[in-house]
Amino acid sequence: VIEVLFVYTFISFLLVLPQAPKAGGLEGADYFYVALKSFSIFLAWICSFKAIRKLPISLYGVLDLSRVLFATFLGVAILGEILNPFQMFGLIFVCGGLLLLKFKPKFLKRLFGDSNIEEKEEAADTKEKNAGNEKVGLYVFLAFLSCVLNAFSGMMDKILMKDLSSMQLQFWYMLFLVGFYLIYVLVTRTKIRWKTWLNGWIWILSILFVLADQALFIANGMAESRVTVMTLIKQSGCIVTILGGRLIFKEKGTAYKMFCAAVIVIGIVIGVMG
Repeated sequence: VIEVLFVYTFISFLLVLPQAPKAGGLEGADYFYVALKSFSIFLAWICSFKAIRKLPISLYGVLDLSRVLFATFLGVAILGEILNPFQMFGLIFVCGGLLLLKFKPKFLKRLFGDSNIEEKEEAADTKEKNAGNEKVGLYVFLAFLSCVLNAFSGMMDKILMKDLSSMQLQFWYMLFLVGFYLIYVLVTRTKIRWKTWLNGWIWILSILFVLADQALFIANGMAESRVTVMTLIKQSGCIVTILGGRLIFKEKGTAYKMFCAAVIVIGIVIGVMG
């Protein structure tokens, strides 16, 4: 886990290195807050990877749903954002769609012809859960902690983009993140193999990471943007996950999953309308 995280974070930093000449001009407090954001993501990724390796994916998915709620709470409590009726209904639809994805009511799966497709997967999840039952509480805690830290990072994006440019934030955020992982690698003596640097998927992941963060920082820099609304919009990523599972990994049961995605998209549209 740490090997992949360090390599793809370092490659991502190399991709933003040309932004260095335009990344100066920060005040002392700005460096501290960007470092704080980087440290929260550094911890969040470690927690989430450790949790997802031990918990049944269905359970982890339900826990990951709390990220939406934590981000919404921080937007309202810290940034003073107000949820109007559209956004409240949108949040209900998004949470409902995500819960349907995880709990998979049998009558709905039968409706879409997917009732028997995931039985083996569910049995494997149950077996894995029972095997590590003695430590499940620890991994549930790590999953929740990851959600809180990710939500905190999203709130920091909005605060920092009031005074920084997207290039400034991305450059220093990546530099601090690489530094944290480098310290972790040195302290734990984690081996970084050459074949990891040559893995094409890690390069693709790094490019997507840089592009996604750049888009997110630009969006946060717009005065009209709101954390509570962007939290809903981010859930549209489930559509990419479902289609990728079908087209790349040949997964079954996509009809029911697309129904759940439609519920989520309806919630996003309602929230954005508000």
